[in-house]
Amino acid sequence: MSEKVSGSQVSIVPWSELNLELLRLINTPEMMEHLGGPETEEQLATRHKRYLDISGKGKGHMFSILLLPNREVVGSIGYWDSYWQGENVYEVGWSVLPDFQGRGLASRALQATISHASSEAKFRWMHAFPSIHNPASNAVCRKLNFMQMSECEFEYPPGHFMQCNDWRLELDRVQ
Repeated sequence: MSEKVSGSQVSIVPWSELNLELLRLINTPEMMEHLGGPETEEQLATRHKRYLDISGKGKGHMFSILLLPNREVVGSIGYWDSYWQGENVYEVGWSVLPDFQGRGLASRALQATISHASSEAKFRWMHAFPSIHNPASNAVCRKLNFMQMSECEFEYPPGHFMQCNDWRLELDRVQ
């Protein structure tokens, strides 16, 4: 396992045009195993545009995860407006490139993302829906004090259903 990093060594920065290449790096069978498999180049371009547009529409934020001090791009993380079980919530998701997994980067990036979402004071709850077969992502939720609500069937991407854990975190809303 690689050396753990401190929070000061991780930064999240808003999604940019340069991050299309990051999407391509994430789009491997290994990385997309729990998300329906790799996407076509056209699907990646559509996802990239959606990521670029999300914050401008006030519907969430996407970020790249940087490892400091060299500002090496190591993954993606974001949250977006969602509707779950009768209420408006944030949904959160992340990916860390294989060479950087197991170092606490997802947890550090998620902490920063939770803080960002909390500062918006928009929704009370943030949900994560990792596959029940993805122990690493479930461990991140557990580590950051998300409450496991239930197992559920979740459609992602459209047309692909998977068994997930529904993890929920109450956001500290800045008043």
